[in-house]
Amino acid sequence: MAERRDPAQRGATGKSAAPDGGPAPGAVRAAETSRTAAQDQELADLRARLAAAEAENARLRAAVEQPAAAGGAPPPVPVPASRRRPGRAVAMVVVMVVAALLAPVAVVAAWAQGVVTDTDRYLATVAPLADDPQIQQAVTNRVTGAIVDAINLDQLAQDATTAVSELGLPPRLSTAVLSLQGPLVDAATGFVHTAVERVVTSDAFSAAWTAANRAVQSQLVAVLRGDPDALASIDASGTLTVDLTDVIESVKSALSDAGFTIVDRLPAISASFPLVQSADLVRLQNAYRLLDVLGTWLPWLVLGLLAAGVVLARHKARALVAAGLVLAGAMLVLGVGLAIGRSVYVSSLPPEVQRPDAAVVVYDQFVSLLRVALRSVLVLGLLLALVAFVAGDTAAARALRRSWTRLTAWVRGAGERRGVTSGPVGVWLDEQRVLVRSVVAAGAALALVLADRLTPAYVVTVAVVAVVVLALTTLAARPRAAAPPAPGPNLAATG
Repeated sequence: MAERRDPAQRGATGKSAAPDGGPAPGAVRAAETSRTAAQDQELADLRARLAAAEAENARLRAAVEQPAAAGGAPPPVPVPASRRRPGRAVAMVVVMVVAALLAPVAVVAAWAQGVVTDTDRYLATVAPLADDPQIQQAVTNRVTGAIVDAINLDQLAQDATTAVSELGLPPRLSTAVLSLQGPLVDAATGFVHTAVERVVTSDAFSAAWTAANRAVQSQLVAVLRGDPDALASIDASGTLTVDLTDVIESVKSALSDAGFTIVDRLPAISASFPLVQSADLVRLQNAYRLLDVLGTWLPWLVLGLLAAGVVLARHKARALVAAGLVLAGAMLVLGVGLAIGRSVYVSSLPPEVQRPDAAVVVYDQFVSLLRVALRSVLVLGLLLALVAFVAGDTAAARALRRSWTRLTAWVRGAGERRGVTSGPVGVWLDEQRVLVRSVVAAGAALALVLADRLTPAYVVTVAVVAVVVLALTTLAARPRAAAPPAPGPNLAATG
């Protein structure tokens, strides 16, 4: 049986059917209209999401910039909570405290070891004493007294005046001759003193002083070991002396040339000049091996403890600031200790010391290189704290780095607008900036570690050179040019 259809269905079928059996034009237009409406809806959704993202971005930017414009700090960025480790914090504090206590001892031990074992450092310590007026006067008095005692001027003047008075002179004249005994002794002593002073203030004394102290240094280790044949000696009271035999021989030659030939018949005259007088020298003699160990390894131990404290800390930059301040504070304590030690040294001088002022000059000169060392470490600690602060995560440090970034970007842009560019080298410097900074920091550290003698000027010079190199590499670094975006669908045309 033939299927019967509803006339409406037949009419609809007739309207949608094409003569060739394909879709009717009305159906095509309906499909296109539906597809266009879907694209319009998708485009509208994209535009709505973009507008919402821009609004959120503007809100966040305003929230960050408004406190900064008002002089306040930006709101803290929430960070995920981490588990606290009190044992680690306690260990860091203990390590830092131990390093602070050992730092002054390490500097003193390294200085003492250098003075004992390094000839150049020892001469740099004691050689300037030859040009100090107080030391020259003290040496002149000591040498003059040794020569006068060897000549025995009192007995010589007495014999001379007695012999003259017994020549049958009138009693008044004989008495006058005998009264000349004191003036003769004073005149002869003054003549010897003038000759000695002329030698001591000449270049010959500086040469003799340097030669004597070179001999002292070459045998100082033997003295610390108790060798009795050393030119330098440390007696039971802790007095380190320098032999003045060469100086006396120079004075005897000068006196003989001036007509004071009586010195030619004198035997060898022995005299010495005390450099340092302290019971600490006796203890130093008993602890020479300990000094050698401490002077070599204790500074490295202090640096290792500070590094361990930084590693244990949660905030590395803050711990590095603390390490630098620990070094600086320890050196301030050492400086105060040297000032106190100076007062104690002066007050402990025995009564037989004729020139306490000369003893103070010797003390100051002996610790001069120690003062240079503590000032160098003080400057190094402050610079380390400053660098760590700039690299830290405080608001001030971040603002400083942002200002530097804007400045370098402006300078770089100004150069590129004038055709000055670093090219591929700048791109490499930008991509390897962490490596470049690490190399510069390592180079500065090596320059400090390998230096024969640290001075504040040398430490500051190394720091300035490192900063200049970092600034130049930052200026030369340029980001790689961004690739052009890939062509996408033309939404405007589609809409």
